[in-house]
Amino acid sequence: MKAIKILSLVVTCMCGATLCLAASGSDKPITVRVASYNVEFGKSATPEQIGEMFKPYKLDIIGFDEAPDGDWTARVGKVLGMPYSFVGKISSANHKNKYKTILSRTPLEGAQEHQLTGRGWNPASVVRAVTKIDGVSFAFYSLHICKSGANDGHAHSLATKVLPEETSERVIVVGDYNNKIGDAAMKTIEAAGFRPTWNDLKMDLSKEFTYNAQDPKNSLGVIDHILYNNLSGGQAKDGGIIELEKPLSDHKPVWAEIVFPRELKKLNGSE
Repeated sequence: MKAIKILSLVVTCMCGATLCLAASGSDKPITVRVASYNVEFGKSATPEQIGEMFKPYKLDIIGFDEAPDGDWTARVGKVLGMPYSFVGKISSANHKNKYKTILSRTPLEGAQEHQLTGRGWNPASVVRAVTKIDGVSFAFYSLHICKSGANDGHAHSLATKVLPEETSERVIVVGDYNNKIGDAAMKTIEAAGFRPTWNDLKMDLSKEFTYNAQDPKNSLGVIDHILYNNLSGGQAKDGGIIELEKPLSDHKPVWAEIVFPRELKKLNGSE
């Protein structure tokens, strides 16, 4: 009888430990490492060189803009072990090889492209796809838009027509916005419920620039950004502007490590 009681106690303890481990695993936040890079139609570097540059960052997903058509993005992925890619069909301002693309370590679903309307050069666009990272879905956007005001540009089109239709709970939007944080266009996007990773990293952007990497005297400040939706509960824990001794484009790449809570219902106070 004692043996049976001891065995029962051991089984109960083991079950309890298993449940605790399962609970702790289900509460574990998801870390997403992301980058954005305007590669100026591959003018100054091969895709293999860009892949080698990104290797130390161990990225999950990358948004490229002004990228060449064809297998250019896939060739970067081959270097990085990121086999999934999507290439848009709209080339910025109808120039040659200025496409928006996505490169991912995990499979992409629902890939599509939205044309954006507004003043300045046209057409502009944003590509979108959904991927699962650590079992959780993320919608990822990569864009290239023109500088504008609050209500007359591509940023307004993105904030009022495209992003409100997004149904994913966790959304990341990266690219060459051609606007600095604090500009009216960026405030429009932030008002749609998005937060720049720079805010979490507490960087003084007034002393930095992402364009022009090859001609610093003609700097336009930091115009390449990574944003995520506020309702995701995410927070950037690391990231910045990647400084290269020899620039591979007229823009500098930017990256971020964003941590998202796994359970959003608790965060939003819903059942």
